[in-house]
Amino acid sequence: MVTIDKRLFRMLSSGASLSSGDLLALSPPQTSMGCSPGRLQGNGQNDGSEEFPHDTISTKMLFYLISTLNASFHPDYDFSLAKSEEFSREPNIQWVMNAVECQLLTVIDDSLKTQLWSTIDNEICLKDCDIYSYHPDLTSDPYRESIWSFIYFFYNKKMKRIVFFTCSASSTMASSHSDSGSDEDKGYAWHDNDFMDGDG
Repeated sequence: MVTIDKRLFRMLSSGASLSSGDLLALSPPQTSMGCSPGRLQGNGQNDGSEEFPHDTISTKMLFYLISTLNASFHPDYDFSLAKSEEFSREPNIQWVMNAVECQLLTVIDDSLKTQLWSTIDNEICLKDCDIYSYHPDLTSDPYRESIWSFIYFFYNKKMKRIVFFTCSASSTMASSHSDSGSDEDKGYAWHDNDFMDGDG
């Protein structure tokens, strides 16, 4: 359970005089830009064959995502100043599965892939999720020394739960904040307080 940080929520809301239901712009889906939803050296370029409209996110939902990042990387990183444009809403779970499996192609076999998605699905019910990805600039990227990385949030509104799913690959020659090829998924649940009314 994540403790609701009212100071963070007030900061997000007061900066632009926003309420919890006000909408902010997101970046286009990262899975449309190649294998990796995150920073990837030499990733494929979008050929422009598909156009994706800019999506939006509520102030409350942005607060959830930033709070999840802060809880996951505390005390090494603070994402309180992250902007909505650093996040994307991904089109659907199949797109995300393809992107993740592309990254993990040389790391896990088919049976482990099946087990991975089954475990996540048991926690969050993937078909009912909105899926977000985080793609920070290099100065705030916790995986800036990695060869590749991804950061996803699976949000189930009915369950009031987020599964945080991230993985990175590091060179054995590079110093890294996380183990090479490590991956983690963490679940958080919230209960709306009076200051967080409106839909996410």
